[in-house]
Amino acid sequence: MPEDSERTDLPEAMAELAEDFHAVSQPERLQLLLELSRELPALPERFDGSLDTMERVDECQSPLFLAVEVEDDPEHTVRLFFDAPPEAPTTRGFAGILHESLDGLPARTVLDVPDDAPYRFGLAETVSPLRMRGMVGMLSRIKRQVRLRDDARTAEAGQESA
Repeated sequence: MPEDSERTDLPEAMAELAEDFHAVSQPERLQLLLELSRELPALPERFDGSLDTMERVDECQSPLFLAVEVEDDPEHTVRLFFDAPPEAPTTRGFAGILHESLDGLPARTVLDVPDDAPYRFGLAETVSPLRMRGMVGMLSRIKRQVRLRDDARTAEAGQESA
């Protein structure tokens, strides 16, 4: 079970997922990861045939593409989109964790997620370090894209008020 301090610096949905993973045995963690891989939402139609508009996460052993949108609302709500083949359940499961726990959150909350969050699910003992590197890569690219979009929005707002 993660320490309280390891849960309090995670967004609520991510902390709850981490608790779910720690509440079960190692083999059951893999089953939970597989469930999340099956629950990963399909890409919206606007991304059909447009993987070139998405960012490839090279740290993943299987091909994974990611798109991040930041809405133009007061909280700058983050929307995440992933594409990974069905025959890559671990990669899809990691994407499922990130989608379930970060999609729909304010940009600031996503940016505040600790870089070591992927290790908070107790999966490092179950999957290879290379696979863990893939999830770390996904999170880092999500945060980078949110930061770029948020900075661009702030710069635009500054130009409009000048």
